[in-house]
Amino acid sequence: MNKLFFKVSILVAGSVILNACGDKKADAPNPALMPVPVNLYEVHPEHATYSDQYPGTVVALEQVDIRSQTEGYVTGIFFKEGDRVKKGEKLYEIDRSKYQASYGQSQSAVQVAQANLEQAQKDADRYAYLNEHDAVAKQTLDHAMTTLQNAKNQLAAAKQDMSKTQTDLNYAVIRAPFDGTIGISQVKQGASVIPGQTILNTISSDGPVAVDFVINEKQIPRFTLLQQKKPTAADSIFSLLLPDNSKYDQTGEIYFMDRGVNTQTGTLTVRVKFPNPASMLKPGMSCKISVRNQSDTGVQVLIPGKAIVEQMGEYFVYLAKDTAIISPKDTAANKATPVPHAIQKKVTLGPAIADRVIVKAGLHEGDEVIVDGVQKLHDGSLIKKPANK
Repeated sequence: MNKLFFKVSILVAGSVILNACGDKKADAPNPALMPVPVNLYEVHPEHATYSDQYPGTVVALEQVDIRSQTEGYVTGIFFKEGDRVKKGEKLYEIDRSKYQASYGQSQSAVQVAQANLEQAQKDADRYAYLNEHDAVAKQTLDHAMTTLQNAKNQLAAAKQDMSKTQTDLNYAVIRAPFDGTIGISQVKQGASVIPGQTILNTISSDGPVAVDFVINEKQIPRFTLLQQKKPTAADSIFSLLLPDNSKYDQTGEIYFMDRGVNTQTGTLTVRVKFPNPASMLKPGMSCKISVRNQSDTGVQVLIPGKAIVEQMGEYFVYLAKDTAIISPKDTAANKATPVPHAIQKKVTLGPAIADRVIVKAGLHEGDEVIVDGVQKLHDGSLIKKPANK
């Protein structure tokens, strides 16, 4: 009897202790269920003008590497590096002595061929006259006519050779192919050059110049419309940021779009032309080209940038939502308590304007976006709205 009473006493005591522990745990607040204090931003579309920026490279509309078409040594350089030169202006001279000699020989060959032709012509005329009076053999006349034709061919060949040697002589003097700025000479006086291989210098046109940049193939319709639009100075779509982030004082227009899309990258090259009166834009310069948004309405959804959460290359915001649920403590059968909580929403972003970001898709007017406390949230987290909300 005493043993049984002892066991029952232990069970009762244990039960009391467990219940006491359970009550303590129930009374302790669960941090995961604590509402997160947040601040909200109510979405209202507004007018906003912005520009898309693309990295670009300045290119000359005309640029060519100057090479010699003749072999020899550089005997003259007739410009100052960095000078502006005119079309046809003398730049380099290659040793002309052997080309002058060849040209002189070809001139002499033409004179000899011309004299032979004149003699052959006289012989052919004489034998033709005698043949009319049956005073010469037919074979003699045939030989005379053949000699005449050969003399004509020899003269033609001599003239062609003289033309070639004259061209070589002319090519020994290298002239500017167009108006532009010439660069640093790659050869010095006395250097040997190989025809078609040795680059002597590079010349590029001064202005206008162009900026090349690439766009995604999805943007082709937009830029096609921009190309068809007639630009005006007061409403220019294209502007330029120089390497020091200063704004270039001239505006541009689309010069052309490349003929096809790069199948490996899915991009297309666009070339925009800019005036260059002060020669500030240099070929090869890196810059940023700004393309102003051409939205018909200009109405955009903007939210504070701090509300954006990036996950695996995608962008999200948290919206504040009130869900009505029935609490077990409610005595009325239909009485419900609204519970504010966070809902994660994927968004598509546009460019940033100051500390705000344009949202192209994912939000609607009246949405309440959580802007503070987002680091502590996950989808479905309980939140505590500001007092005025």
